[in-house]
Amino acid sequence: MSRNDSNSSPNRELKHENLAMLCLRLGAFLCFVGWTWVHFYWEGPYGILLWQESTYELAERFGISWDEFVGTGVNDGLVQAWISRVAWLYLACTILTLTVRKNSSMQMIALVGGSGLLIVLSYAKYVGAQRQLPMFVEHGGQMLMPIILVLALRYGIRHRVPTGVAMLAVIATFVGHGSYALGFWPTPANFFGMTTVILGFEYEAAKTFLWVAGVLDFLICVGLFVPALRRPCALYAVVWGLLTAIARPVAGMSWSLIYFGADQFLHEAVLRAPHFLIPIYLYVIWRRPPDEVSETSDDSIELLPLPQLYEIPLAPFD
Repeated sequence: MSRNDSNSSPNRELKHENLAMLCLRLGAFLCFVGWTWVHFYWEGPYGILLWQESTYELAERFGISWDEFVGTGVNDGLVQAWISRVAWLYLACTILTLTVRKNSSMQMIALVGGSGLLIVLSYAKYVGAQRQLPMFVEHGGQMLMPIILVLALRYGIRHRVPTGVAMLAVIATFVGHGSYALGFWPTPANFFGMTTVILGFEYEAAKTFLWVAGVLDFLICVGLFVPALRRPCALYAVVWGLLTAIARPVAGMSWSLIYFGADQFLHEAVLRAPHFLIPIYLYVIWRRPPDEVSETSDDSIELLPLPQLYEIPLAPFD
């Protein structure tokens, strides 16, 4: 191997590691940006957890009346007030994804807390969906995204711990989607709606398309454990994760809507960034190192300068 090649190989590896870390930072950043927009512009989905008699009974023990609990107008009740404050926690986590470094332990702990927020949010959506398990499982990529970033900073971008958690995140996302697509649980109407609007399929064709996609979702999850197939499977996950993310705004946005409907649909793609950025991270770190040039090749032989050649001692003749 020539001297230039030996120097450039570590540089290439460093570039790939930087790219992998960028994917994790960007994935966590966009996920929190999307959910921050939801909390500020709309409202977090926690009402299903809080607007319950058991919750009020707990508040009543602290001397909080019914009027104080539910409020008398918009955003003046205890529940709505606390839901609105959660938005600031998401904004803080968004900033932390850009500032956290390897030695900033407090920021890492705060980001793990951000994953806790996403877990509570996903549980609320799960309860709101009548406790359908895929609704919780499919958020695995989003829930684990900040944790993967923290683990990569703590242990290293190629360490088996962040890699293993990243694989778990991809598998959870695709198993959740695949379970709905195959009809293990009732397929959401928006799956059929997006397929029909974007691809122009009728119901039966859309059902077949979703069934094939569901089968591939499970095959990809298995393929991630096969060394020879993991990079192609990760690449498929990148493409499919990106397409399913942008399908929301593509199907929902329209020239006839105010702001083209971007305020209602664009965040749906942004918060799903982990669905394709985590597979990109895996695809990059699973890259095979460049083949080493044989040490016996002509390019690897370094010729001694002529004066040094004359100084080589010769064995005496017998």
